[in-house]
Amino acid sequence: MSAARESEAGPGLALLGSFRGATGPLIGLVLLCVFLTVSTDTFLSVRNFLNILDQVTVLGIMAVGMTLVILIGGIDLAVGSVMALTMMVLGYLNVEAGVPMGVAIPLALAAAGVNGLVAGILITRFNVPAFIATLAMMSITRGLANMITNGQQIIGFPAWFNMSAIIRFGGFLTMTVALMLVVFLIALLYQRYRYGGRALYAIGGNPEVARLAGINVNRATVLVYVVCSMLAGLSGIVLAARLDSVQPSSGVGYELDAIAAVVIGGTSLSGGTGGIGGTIIGVLIIGVLRNGLNLLSVSPFMQQVVIGAVIVLAVTAETFRKRK
Repeated sequence: MSAARESEAGPGLALLGSFRGATGPLIGLVLLCVFLTVSTDTFLSVRNFLNILDQVTVLGIMAVGMTLVILIGGIDLAVGSVMALTMMVLGYLNVEAGVPMGVAIPLALAAAGVNGLVAGILITRFNVPAFIATLAMMSITRGLANMITNGQQIIGFPAWFNMSAIIRFGGFLTMTVALMLVVFLIALLYQRYRYGGRALYAIGGNPEVARLAGINVNRATVLVYVVCSMLAGLSGIVLAARLDSVQPSSGVGYELDAIAAVVIGGTSLSGGTGGIGGTIIGVLIIGVLRNGLNLLSVSPFMQQVVIGAVIVLAVTAETFRKRK
């Protein structure tokens, strides 16, 4: 069914179209759930499912931004460091400087956005490869995060801030999970209905052709990196709420988890194919896999091996799909 016909049929059916191309990951998620249901006594329960949602909030928000970057054929290795910087700026402003949380949060997100702006300018204006530009920003941002408190953690946030990640409204969703779902919905709608969302596929397919078609490739690229950094910052704020503390060592390795979720969800690292729908499934696969491995008492070291193997399988499946 075409996008136009889906839109005429209704927004719900059109949104389901956003998951097209993620059939393989979806089947894998279902099979994984079936296996864990048979293998454990506690996996198939509402409480465990809600725990999985709580555990993937940080990764889910960050992976949305990474999807946008990878769709245009880029990469952002700095998101873990940006998360740490945002957390430290938030902690310093609110706890050390006494700035109200309603002001500290936007300022912390602005600090995250500056990282994406610098990376985007390096890539578009100075033709620095995305890998190198974001690798440099990863080091710079991590250093700045440590400089704020000389490597020390900050505690003492308002009680309501931590409670937003603990209290389940209606017995189901916490505020942090609700925030992740809102981010998912906005990203799906943007990708599906907005010109800018569709332009990302054109840029990822062929930047020069996209430019000739009238798309401002440089501006779109900068905006994508800014959004990716701000979503990484938002995930840092969610993590701060969950931990009720911040420290500059936070976020190490999160960039790899975000990339893994995007790749497992079917988005091609070369750009131009995939989308938010697949990333949501990829995030759930990682969350369910880690939860299930914990229930099966698998060691954390072995979990890394298993997740790495899943990434290899996802990339291999994508390669075979392209050849076909």
